[in-house]
Amino acid sequence: MKLVVLGAGWLGSALIEKTKQANWQVQGTSRSPNSGSAIIRQFTLQAGELTHSVDLQDAYWVCAIPPRARHADSNYLETLSAALRLSDELACKGFLLCSSTGVYSELDGTYTESGELDSETARKKILLQAEQMVFGAKGKVLRLAGLVGPNREPGQFVAGKTLKSSSQAVVNMVHQADVVAAIEAVILNWEKANTVYNVCHPNHPTRLDYYQQRCAKLGTQPPSFASDIAGARVIDGSAIEALGFGYQAEI
Repeated sequence: MKLVVLGAGWLGSALIEKTKQANWQVQGTSRSPNSGSAIIRQFTLQAGELTHSVDLQDAYWVCAIPPRARHADSNYLETLSAALRLSDELACKGFLLCSSTGVYSELDGTYTESGELDSETARKKILLQAEQMVFGAKGKVLRLAGLVGPNREPGQFVAGKTLKSSSQAVVNMVHQADVVAAIEAVILNWEKANTVYNVCHPNHPTRLDYYQQRCAKLGTQPPSFASDIAGARVIDGSAIEALGFGYQAEI
């Protein structure tokens, strides 16, 4: 198996490590030209010019670059477009985009892969444009729920904060290890896999219960909330289980 991982960051580096252990031939990308690792290759887009050292042919590609949609200087879509062109030049076997369940409507309801999409914000528009670009290249998309895992502990990043959300809204989360396993499952079953899957743990506690538990575990101050209005916007991540994948890690 051959794999190119665009973005050797928090998620990408975990995917690289897991596939290396499985004896896959892997190249990851970084914007830095001198990573000190033979696996990490440069991939930088500046002023429309691509500088790269990726040369793995006949590989699957996974885009694990988080969209910097909140930043005015984001060139996420341009970077993705350049990656799609390069992947085609290198005879890519299949291109998988890590997207977000943020593409769905914010209204209450249970959202499967055919759920109502929402393009109301700049961030959502960028996410949806990216998905369409990948679909146009006959690629596939994983819509990831809120990510937790090593160095991304909810009991730390919400500690003592006042959250804009309701205490009685439910959480949609998934662990890094399950996302890596989901990516592997799609690649290993590429021909029969659907074009889009949600990846979200089946447990959906209220934000109050979830964050109180996570903060208690670390001994941090739990957050406060803007309201206590009940809400049930639930992401259904069960469809991908048809590939033999199962959620294993606690959120």
